[in-house]
Amino acid sequence: MATGDRKGQQIWGGRFAASPSDIMEAINASIDTDRRLAQEDIAGSRAHADMLAEMEIISAEDNEAIQSGLDIVAEEIRNGVFPFDRSLEDIHMNIEARLKTLIGEPAGRLHTARSRNDQVVTDFRLWVRGALAEAGARLAGLQSALVRRAEGHAGTVMPGFTHLQTAQPVTLGHHLLAYVEMIERDRGRLGDAAMRANECPLGAAALAGTGFAIDRDMTCEALGFARPMANSLDAVSARDFALESLAALSVAATHLSRLADEIVLWTSAPFGFASLGDEWSTGSSIMPQKRNPDAAELVRAKAALIAGQFASLQGAVKALPLAYAKDLQDDKALTFAAFDTFDLCARAMTGMMETIAFHPDAMAHAAGQGFSTATDLADWLVRELRLPFREAHHVTGTLVAMAEARSVDLADLSLEEMQGVHAGITRAVFNVLTPERSVESRTSLGGTAPVRVSEQVAQWKKRLGLEKT
Repeated sequence: MATGDRKGQQIWGGRFAASPSDIMEAINASIDTDRRLAQEDIAGSRAHADMLAEMEIISAEDNEAIQSGLDIVAEEIRNGVFPFDRSLEDIHMNIEARLKTLIGEPAGRLHTARSRNDQVVTDFRLWVRGALAEAGARLAGLQSALVRRAEGHAGTVMPGFTHLQTAQPVTLGHHLLAYVEMIERDRGRLGDAAMRANECPLGAAALAGTGFAIDRDMTCEALGFARPMANSLDAVSARDFALESLAALSVAATHLSRLADEIVLWTSAPFGFASLGDEWSTGSSIMPQKRNPDAAELVRAKAALIAGQFASLQGAVKALPLAYAKDLQDDKALTFAAFDTFDLCARAMTGMMETIAFHPDAMAHAAGQGFSTATDLADWLVRELRLPFREAHHVTGTLVAMAEARSVDLADLSLEEMQGVHAGITRAVFNVLTPERSVESRTSLGGTAPVRVSEQVAQWKKRLGLEKT
């Protein structure tokens, strides 16, 4: 085959006398993945062409032809009729080749003073910036669902756990707001990643900058970046913006997984705290009674996929010398997959939290088991009898052992039995031995008391713009 006969060689083939093998073409092509960057690539080319014309590196007429051709390309991609060609390797070559077909010679001037190295990472940063914003919005939607449910359950008593053992009574509203706080930190991490991703590599060219008198501030401003990247080597090789984004996604997905695991536990028969609707459940092929929380279980599993995609990207870049290496081609596949998976998980968790049916009676019953008010008894001994806490802890432990031996709760012990352990105990102690009184007493900042939960709900509704909804 003569040089230039293959489309792939029309752009970079002057150095080569033979075509790539089919296997080389297959391993080298990224168009099936990076076609998602089409709109970002067009935006970058528009900004670059405008700058080249402004700096009189290309003519105004060439720029006009380029812009008109890019209009057609954008429309073809939107309408699904763009002729993608795997032999052209990637989205950049596909667009440039199509532009040449549409407008001829001016298309060849578009690549002046840039390289695919700065072109692709500019596109990638634009995409990641948008994806981070979308992920943050998804999390805000989940927060809104949690806050609304917390508002309706500010006083719903349930057991709080440590080591998955009954610890102290809490309210369901308080429990749900814990996830709102976690997710707010997740949104902060996504925002931090977006801030550091918001630097423009365009103009770094292959690795050393360019000898053309370009205006990097102009392209930076046109694309909405905060600043041009200051070092051309760093600009084309850095992928820490993608790493940071996937790390933030991984942490956020871990929080989604924790909430999903709560749903799995709460909807199980031994707990019975909640039920998922049909739209978030599946059945069994053999057991007709089953209602499986598969959506929650899948979120729990997919969090591991996102963590794995972060680890894979970190492994790809950890030993790369400056500047660009083809190892970086897979950065996009990993990043796209992580964001796609996260978006699905966030939407699923929001749907489940909007529709899950809670069972307050089952929660209240469980909250009274496992000697959950033992700490309240110890606190009463400190507060009313002025016992040192360690002595109060010992007295309470003795009473718990007594109740456990009789298979009754603390409140079922008689006053005489309690006074047999400590003579100073009075009938007033029974006022603190109910889960309802326990949660009402936890009025410290950040505590589970219904009044504190309602205050937090009001603050979150204001922060999330939910006051009128």
